[in-house]
Amino acid sequence: MEKTISRFTVLFEEPFWIGLYEREHGGQYEACKITFGAEPKDYEVLAFLLTNWKSLRFSPAIEAERRTDKHINPKRMQRLIQKQTADVHMGTKAQQALKLQQEQGKQERKIRSRAQREAEKERKFELHQEKRKEKYRGH
Repeated sequence: MEKTISRFTVLFEEPFWIGLYEREHGGQYEACKITFGAEPKDYEVLAFLLTNWKSLRFSPAIEAERRTDKHINPKRMQRLIQKQTADVHMGTKAQQALKLQQEQGKQERKIRSRAQREAEKERKFELHQEKRKEKYRGH
């Protein structure tokens, strides 16, 4: 008996929200990308799929690897589903902007501290060279 596996994932791909619809049937894997504008609600996604089901353009089918289905404990399955659907690090636009600003500051600090380290290393090297020359002259 052949199984059909379908998976629909909504994710943020700069600058739009997209839906990735994957289906596997008879050892063939196909995918379809749907672009949304703003973050879609669950009922909007469902309505879109129901109305536009026949017009979805899937990728050419590729051979999918055969999987042996193992029985997964229902509680484990629930935990995996919750982990996948958890809102990991979205936050508000303000939080995202602050995080981006923090990351940029971090990069700038790294560059500045690296330059300072190299300058200090160069200064010490020059000082060491001067001391060697003075010792060589015998003063």
